[in-house]
Amino acid sequence: MDDIIQPEILNDEFHYALKKYASRHDLKTFLEIGSSSGAGSTDAFVTGIKNRNDKSQVQLFCMEVSRVRFKALANHYAAEDFVRCYNISSIQANELPSKEEVVNFYNSTTTKLNQHPIETVLDWLRQDIEYIKNSGSDLNGIQLIRTANHIHQFDMVLIDGSEFTGERELHHTMGARVIALDDVNAFKCWNAYQTLLHTTHYYLKEHNFSLRNGFAIFEKKF
Repeated sequence: MDDIIQPEILNDEFHYALKKYASRHDLKTFLEIGSSSGAGSTDAFVTGIKNRNDKSQVQLFCMEVSRVRFKALANHYAAEDFVRCYNISSIQANELPSKEEVVNFYNSTTTKLNQHPIETVLDWLRQDIEYIKNSGSDLNGIQLIRTANHIHQFDMVLIDGSEFTGERELHHTMGARVIALDDVNAFKCWNAYQTLLHTTHYYLKEHNFSLRNGFAIFEKKF
């Protein structure tokens, strides 16, 4: 969590799709969960928004719990008025899944997560819980951003945070006009993907299960 990692969503199908959505004039408020240092999906959003003639009316809220990555993110986009960076967790530590929930998923659903030993996966879970608890930001960051900025619902959300938070993040952002999920073929967004796929309120716009751990973009029906 305290290392700068290389961007994953960069110059690929998902990156270009996010850039396209960021260019849409009917979408004004964007929430990116898991911005890292800002060189991947954040770059796609920023590039798309900067090309708009209404960018003064647009807001991009970036969430990154890692202090080291957040510092790099905030420094990188300090000159962009429409980018607002938050060094907070998207959800509280007590909202993360239990060890039993992760083990049951691992044993019952075959995803890219099964390429790693269950002991390693559970160690990731332990580290995430401890980091959030010790970060000084053990709160629901999604709700904090919404309340602080008087936002009833975001226009577009990218869920790409911790391996263990995607389903809970969807619960807190359901209702957004566009919801993009990364790592749908892993614990992170598998259940979120299944939920959106089977609801009558959203339809699947784009997806690719073979790109890294898969991605999907859903849009709300009107």
